[in-house]
Amino acid sequence: MANDIGRQLSQPSPILVADPAADVYRYHEDILTAVDRVLRSGRYILGKEVEAFECEWARYLGARYCVGVASGTDALALALKAVGVHAGDEVVTVSHTAVATVAAIEAIGARPVFVDIAPSSRCMDPSLLDAAISSCTRAIVPVHVYGQPADMESILAVARQHDLQVVEDCAQAHGAEIAGRKVGTFGIAAAFSFYPTKNLGAVGDAGAVVCNDGVVAAQVRSLRQYGWRERYVSDVVGTNSRLDELQAAILRVKLKDLDRRNQMRRTIAARYRKALASTGVVSPSDIPGTTHAMHLFVVESLARDGFAEFLLEAGVTTALHYPMPIHLQPAYVNRITGADRLPVTERLYKRLLTIPCHSDLTAEQVERICGRLRAWPEPLPSSKQPSRLSVQGIS
Repeated sequence: MANDIGRQLSQPSPILVADPAADVYRYHEDILTAVDRVLRSGRYILGKEVEAFECEWARYLGARYCVGVASGTDALALALKAVGVHAGDEVVTVSHTAVATVAAIEAIGARPVFVDIAPSSRCMDPSLLDAAISSCTRAIVPVHVYGQPADMESILAVARQHDLQVVEDCAQAHGAEIAGRKVGTFGIAAAFSFYPTKNLGAVGDAGAVVCNDGVVAAQVRSLRQYGWRERYVSDVVGTNSRLDELQAAILRVKLKDLDRRNQMRRTIAARYRKALASTGVVSPSDIPGTTHAMHLFVVESLARDGFAEFLLEAGVTTALHYPMPIHLQPAYVNRITGADRLPVTERLYKRLLTIPCHSDLTAEQVERICGRLRAWPEPLPSSKQPSRLSVQGIS
């Protein structure tokens, strides 16, 4: 018994894939001040804090408008509706994303259509779009997955050719760039999530729609609050999806430090790439002309389960993003167009593993992870090894 306790005490504390509590407590005093300001104001829904955050987030991105809403899923649904996507319309997107992407499309009665991803970026492959577009297609939703920007230039070229709207899913890409321009400013609109584990995270659900079109912004503002343009009078059928004052105030505190924290993530990622260079594990690609937000550091290993166990022995937790692509999940099997033409997506999901790479990691933790990465010899995969990986609550 005593030996067991001694062994437990000697074990290093686990390194988490995400640590939202540490992220909040880094700004504890400033957050308490902001929360107290809101509480004393007596205005808790769509007040001055939301207005200020909307201005600050738009300015940060280089966009004209920002409309705060209740979640990233709502942001995508309302953005699609605001740009003219209706029930029955088709929206082309990817299966390699969080379920929220498809949930948002289906929430407004539209129909998702899947295209495969490019192996290097793991984002939408623009060369496959033409074949996926039909007379029912109304929009394209590229996902900047894990914080890696999609090939927006090529996607926009296809969209212009077919007169389609492009709405960016930026739920994981806060601060990511293409040629110095922030993602979220390329399409007609973009959806952001501020889920607590995001690079810019609230302490609950929160989201925003960003755009440069005043008509689209006005439409989202109406849709987020029952279709009102004047109080209590609904001009269109809307919903209740409002960013609250407390979340906006907290996001304002953390936004000031976002660029520095993103750079910390990229610095850690560079160390991981170097540590993995002599192993058989594949790091995320460093694609020229893009700046990865490094929301998640997702590697590919032919011996994924063994690699995860090897890391866990040193107290390094890992996660699966995601355990399976959307088209293979029970709720979506055999009902999404294009699901039978996704070989890259399906091959990738057998290899993916997320390693901790966030700005609350200590220098000692990063070194412990790097040491373990360097020590891993990539063996041949075992088809019979059972998976004991956990799926963590990180979207």
